[in-house]
Amino acid sequence: MYTTATIRDQANIGAPFTYSEMERMARRRFQDPTVQKRGEWWTIRVWVDVFEGGRHRRSYKRIRLAQVANTSERDARRLAAEYVRPMNQGLDTIGSATNFQHYVEKTYIPVVMPLLATATQGRYQGVIDNYLLPRFGRLSLRDLTPESIQRFLSEMATSPLAPESRDKIRDVLASILKSAGTYRLLVNNPIKDLRMPVDQRGRHHSKPHLTPEQFDRLISKIAEPYATMVYVAIFTGLRVSELAALRWEDIHTDSITIDERYCRGDWAAPKSDASNATIAVNRSVIERIHRLKLLTVSVRAGLATRKYKLVKSDRAEDLVFQSVKEGKPLRDNNILCRFIKPVARELEMPWVNWRCLRTSHATWLKLAAADVKDAQAQMRHSRASTTLDIYQQFVPESQQRVVERLSTLAPRRIM
Repeated sequence: MYTTATIRDQANIGAPFTYSEMERMARRRFQDPTVQKRGEWWTIRVWVDVFEGGRHRRSYKRIRLAQVANTSERDARRLAAEYVRPMNQGLDTIGSATNFQHYVEKTYIPVVMPLLATATQGRYQGVIDNYLLPRFGRLSLRDLTPESIQRFLSEMATSPLAPESRDKIRDVLASILKSAGTYRLLVNNPIKDLRMPVDQRGRHHSKPHLTPEQFDRLISKIAEPYATMVYVAIFTGLRVSELAALRWEDIHTDSITIDERYCRGDWAAPKSDASNATIAVNRSVIERIHRLKLLTVSVRAGLATRKYKLVKSDRAEDLVFQSVKEGKPLRDNNILCRFIKPVARELEMPWVNWRCLRTSHATWLKLAAADVKDAQAQMRHSRASTTLDIYQQFVPESQQRVVERLSTLAPRRIM
């Protein structure tokens, strides 16, 4: 049973209602309702906390337990005891009566989502608007039971959504419910230990990568400075956010330092401690970067043509890759959609993207017979298994050479 002290603790955590409301709602008594037969149903009447019109109140409600035809009175009493047990033991918090949509819009979006990257916020908002609010918006948090959520996850198995999209929906819902637990609106996270439906088709784990020949054809048709970005990406394995954040002080004689990243307006530290590093690079990469200082680009402006220097300033703190007109940080999606994708489609390589360039670098390291630990250091992964299992792709020619070497271990016999 709740005590006034417990309720005050919850109020300080940040539950979305006032102290006076908490005091009033705290007056909870032990409930032992009598099972009653009402028509075809066994029912009980209990006090429950509800959330209506933006306010919390306590309501005396009749609850249907089971049909009389299928349930004895003894079993009905057992069901009643199970129903009120969470209320009597304090496992059903007052805050759990909060409406799901109200919590998402008034607490999760303004308090939790700003802690995420801007691009992630956009994806989360899309999932919330298109999938979660239509399904759960009218329910209270306590109505999101493991059974109701598992039903929702299972129904997605028959939807046309890709497995990655289904996983993202689950992740966003889990994030919302986890935050509700942090603010003491839920005692137990109902999505914990639930399973996603088994994919009806196997996933295609192989990530496409460019061969050296395909890379030569691609880069020859991309305009500067984007061609140099692609060149640096495939010969260093840098993520596009790290490319966009490179400064001239990070470019050394035969190495590059990665200590910052930029993505669509957000500046941040590298993805992990392992990502914050200085890596060795070929001299040709350094030379290609410095070559940008000598280049200009022509841009049509109405009937006129204007020329811009690709590097407007090369002080230590200035960016290496700058927007053509104003020298501002570049947006990865604009470069991909306007300059890389059109060329890739023309060359019948529509799968080319920034991730593909990083995967290609890891695969080229494999073709060059790089040691696993060297490849891990170059990719700046915390674990070598990430390099092996995710980024270094299967190369048929490499496997064929291994198989052919096996034949030298024993004399060949012709039957």
